[in-house]
Amino acid sequence: MDKLAEDEAKTGARSRGLDRALDILDALASARRPLRAGEIAALLGAPRSSVYELTALLLKRGFLENAEDGRLFLGEKLYLLGSAYSAVSGRQVAVNGALKRIVDETGETAQFCRLDGNRYYVGAQREGSRPFRISTDIGERVPLTWTASGRLLVDHLSRDEILAFLAEGDFILPNGVPIDAERFLAEVEGARAANHFTFDSALDSYTHCFAVPVRQPDGKATATLCIVAPREDARRNHAAYLDSLKGAARALAPHFAESR
Repeated sequence: MDKLAEDEAKTGARSRGLDRALDILDALASARRPLRAGEIAALLGAPRSSVYELTALLLKRGFLENAEDGRLFLGEKLYLLGSAYSAVSGRQVAVNGALKRIVDETGETAQFCRLDGNRYYVGAQREGSRPFRISTDIGERVPLTWTASGRLLVDHLSRDEILAFLAEGDFILPNGVPIDAERFLAEVEGARAANHFTFDSALDSYTHCFAVPVRQPDGKATATLCIVAPREDARRNHAAYLDSLKGAARALAPHFAESR
């Protein structure tokens, strides 16, 4: 093997190692619980030897830490990186400002939501000023079919593309109740036309969810702004809540003009 080919092979190996290390972090974030290195290897379909080597390196650098019984979880270094991002990112400052504006105008809990792959997650939240509280795990990834935001985050896709994008089991709620696929697709079309979507939450019996898109210049919804409110208040203030969300989304959109 000549030197150029040898250098390319080393570069490729390093890239694959970095990709695998990022997969390890992502697997733990998705699991949201400590895992043994062998469990991580099984989840990734990766050689145990490679995963053991990389988890040892990530432990040494503080990106992982020992939890209990030999299990591993995300380390404090990741929290420090996230804190640094939150402190200096113009986008995050703008998101926090948008959420504050919504809460100031409505008194309800406001959320900023995105997709990670084909999973929905709440990226930021500001609690409402009323005693009523919504408990949300920031960063927990769930099927987009369960959410109001999900109807908007795929509204740039065709019906066939949406069905191909979704994972097996996405049309089943946590309690085992099926979600009608044709109704979901029709709701996506309606959300696209209205530029918003609201519905009684599929995950509980007392909240109503509002979502409006934060759109890129090409029209794709890169994120959503949401309100989660008690159903009575949602019915009484439906138009006002949507106006607040849409105003905040318009102000936030320029910060996501070139988004992922």
